[in-house]
Amino acid sequence: MRTNTARQALRDGKVTVGTWLSLPDPFCARYMARVGFDWLNVELEHSPTSLETAALMFAAIAAEGGVPLARVPWATGENVKRVLDAGAWGVVFPMQSTPEEAAQAVAWCRYPPAGCRGMGGSMAAMSFGAEGMEYFARANEEILVVVQIEHIDAVSRCREILSVPGVDAAFVGPADLGASMGLPPGSDDPRLEEAILEVCKAATEVGVAPGIHVFGADAVRQRMAQGFRFIALQTDAGFMVNAASEALSEVRGQ
Repeated sequence: MRTNTARQALRDGKVTVGTWLSLPDPFCARYMARVGFDWLNVELEHSPTSLETAALMFAAIAAEGGVPLARVPWATGENVKRVLDAGAWGVVFPMQSTPEEAAQAVAWCRYPPAGCRGMGGSMAAMSFGAEGMEYFARANEEILVVVQIEHIDAVSRCREILSVPGVDAAFVGPADLGASMGLPPGSDDPRLEEAILEVCKAATEVGVAPGIHVFGADAVRQRMAQGFRFIALQTDAGFMVNAASEALSEVRGQ
């Protein structure tokens, strides 16, 4: 059975850089998996991607040696069970604001007696290149759990939330966090940056990898210097549109 190299790297204190797959396309996922990102997150919260398409994307990523993750549309047992059984190697949980929610998130990702994940299905084992019984025996050690801190109330409790056993990474959602503070998207209000760094500090102190989404290499370097270790760079759609726009502008001399 393959090792979840992204989870292992985070547990070893290393930085990982992945990207968000917002396009519902297994072919795109396979191409992106060959780029060399540490992980690829299939977006199910803010995209039209169906579970069936996501399953094909997980398979395409794993087939190319990548680590497929899934951000579920909402933190429910049904959503978690279905993406894990479809072949995801980890789950990103949106809107986690209490320790109890984080504990439930971990439990949904673990087979009994450590959690309450249901037994069944074979696609998850196939994704890891394993037989069923081997997967059931080792899955609890390999599934990555990422909780999103994206409300100002969660920032005030982030140390409690991130101290829950089994949480691997804390992912800041700047847009929703800013909105909860009454700030518009893209705000450069220093209070937002202060809240972001507060999460980074708390995560580091409790041994959880701090994470955030950025949109350029300079921003990656900046966040790494601040201590972030689970960093999402751009999106598949962003990479495509930016490269096309730059090429067209060059052709037209703009």
